[in-house]
Amino acid sequence: MDSADLLTIGQVARRSGFASSALRYYEREGLIASHRTSGGQRRYPRSVLRRLAFIRAARNIGLGLEEVRAALDRLPNSRTPTRADWTRLSRAWRRRLDEQIEALMQLRDGLDSCIGCGCLSLQRCRLSNPADVAAAGGPGAVYLPRALRRGAAEG
Repeated sequence: MDSADLLTIGQVARRSGFASSALRYYEREGLIASHRTSGGQRRYPRSVLRRLAFIRAARNIGLGLEEVRAALDRLPNSRTPTRADWTRLSRAWRRRLDEQIEALMQLRDGLDSCIGCGCLSLQRCRLSNPADVAAAGGPGAVYLPRALRRGAAEG
C-alpha cells in the first residue's frame, strides 16, 4: 500500500470526528485496522474513514457494537467496499429507523402529559398507572415505545 494512502491516527481523528482513544478502542475491538510503521506508529488506510462513518451512523440509530461488528464482518476484506456493499448493509436499518420515527412521534405527541416513567407523580399517572401496575412490565419507562427504550437495556 502506498504510504500516501495511509493516514496517521491524528489525521483520522480530525477527519472522522472520533477521538484517538475511540480509534484505538475500535481497533482493539476489531472494527477497524491499522498498519504499524517500523517505529510502531499506527497508519490507517483512507478506507477506514468510510468504516468510521458507518460506525457513527450505526451507533446513532442505536445499533450496539456487536451489531456493528456483525455488519462490518459482511464487508469484503479483499477490496474497498462499494456503494452497493454499503446499501446492502444499511437496508436492514430501514425497519429500525421507521420504528424509531414512529416511537418519537408518539413521544412527541404525549410528552406534555406523560413520558411513561412510572413515577406516579402526575395526576395522569394515577389514572394510567393505578397501584403502579407498570412495575410488572419491568424496569424503566415501560409505557415508552419499545424503540425508545432499546438503548439503556440493550446496549
